[in-house]
Amino acid sequence: MGLDIRTLSRTGQTIGVVIAALLIVFMPAMVELFDLMQYTIFVVMGVLALSLGFIWGFGGILSFGQTAFFGLGAYTFAVTAINTDGSWAAVGLAVLVPAVFAAVLGYFMFYGRISDVYLGVITLTVTLILFNVVNSTAGDAYTIGTAALGGFNGIPAVPGLSMPGDPDFFFGPEENWYLSAGCLLLVYLALKGLLRTHFGRVVVAVRENETRAALLGYDPRIYKLMVFVVGGAVAGLAGGLFTNWGAFVSPTVFSLSTAAQIIIWVTIGGLGTLVGPVLGCFIMQYLVMQIGTQQTFNADLVMGAILLGFVMAIPMGLVPLMRLGLVGLVMRLLPGKARASDATHTETTAVEGAK
Repeated sequence: MGLDIRTLSRTGQTIGVVIAALLIVFMPAMVELFDLMQYTIFVVMGVLALSLGFIWGFGGILSFGQTAFFGLGAYTFAVTAINTDGSWAAVGLAVLVPAVFAAVLGYFMFYGRISDVYLGVITLTVTLILFNVVNSTAGDAYTIGTAALGGFNGIPAVPGLSMPGDPDFFFGPEENWYLSAGCLLLVYLALKGLLRTHFGRVVVAVRENETRAALLGYDPRIYKLMVFVVGGAVAGLAGGLFTNWGAFVSPTVFSLSTAAQIIIWVTIGGLGTLVGPVLGCFIMQYLVMQIGTQQTFNADLVMGAILLGFVMAIPMGLVPLMRLGLVGLVMRLLPGKARASDATHTETTAVEGAK
C-alpha cells in the first residue's frame, strides 16, 4: 500500500491538533508556574500573529498597523472589566469594538479603491494616531465610567475574568493558560474551517487574481472587507487576553515596535499558512526571552538580523520550506503510479508553499 500525499497531509494536521490539545491540558502539570505564565503570553501573541497571517497570507492585505485592533481590544477589555468587575462582557466587547472599527476603516479603504501600498501606510498611520491619542489621556478628565485611561501610565490593576457562575472566583495563571491556549486552538480551527468554505476559496481567488475574480462575478471589495474585519476581531481577542494576563495595559500596545514584531513573526513562519505565523511568533518570543536573560546582545538587533537573513535566504518562511522538504521526501518513497497520480497535487503544494 503506497503513501498518498493528501491523506498524509490530513493525517498530519489531525495529529498536530491532537498533540496541541494534549499540551494544553497537561502543560500546567509539566512546567513551573513562572514558565506557564511565560508560555501563556506566547500563545496570546500567537493569536495576534494568526490575525495578520490570515489577512496577509490568504487575503493579500498587508496591514502594517495590526496593533490598532490589538490595542483597541486591550483597552476595551480593561475599561469593561473595571466597570463590570471582571465579567465576560469584557471579552465580547474586546472582539466587537475592533471588528466594528475594522469594518469602518476597511470600508473607506477598499471601497475607496486604495492601492495596497497606501493601505499599509493608512493602517500604520491609524495605529500611530491611536498611540498618541491614548498617550495623551492623562488626568481625571479622561475616564470611561470608573476607569481612568491614565495616559502614558496606562491602566493598572485591571480585574481578571471571573469563573462563570462564581463571580468571587477570579482566574489564576492556570485558568488563564487554559483560556488563552484554548482560544489559540479554537481560532486556528475556525480560520482553517473558514478557508475550506466557498467564502475562503473566493478569498484566495481574489488574492491570486483580483481582476479575474471580479470577471467571474465576485466583488473583491466585500471579500477583502470581510477578511479585514475577521482579522481585526481576532487581533482584538488577542488584546483582551493580553490585558487579562497582565492585569495592565498601556499605550505601548499601539507602538511601532509591536507592529513590526508581528510582521517579522509572519515573515519568518511563512505566508499562506496558519501554522507558520504561530510558529514564527513562538520562536522569536523564545529568542527574545533568552537574549533578555543573558543581557549580552540587543534583542532588537538580533531580530533585525534574523529577519534580513530569512528575507534573503528563505523568503518563503519556515513552514512552507518544511512542507516542500516533506513533499519531496514522500515523493521519493512513493511507487511510480502513485507518484504520477500525486504529481499535480505536489506541484500545487509546492507553489502554495512558495507564496
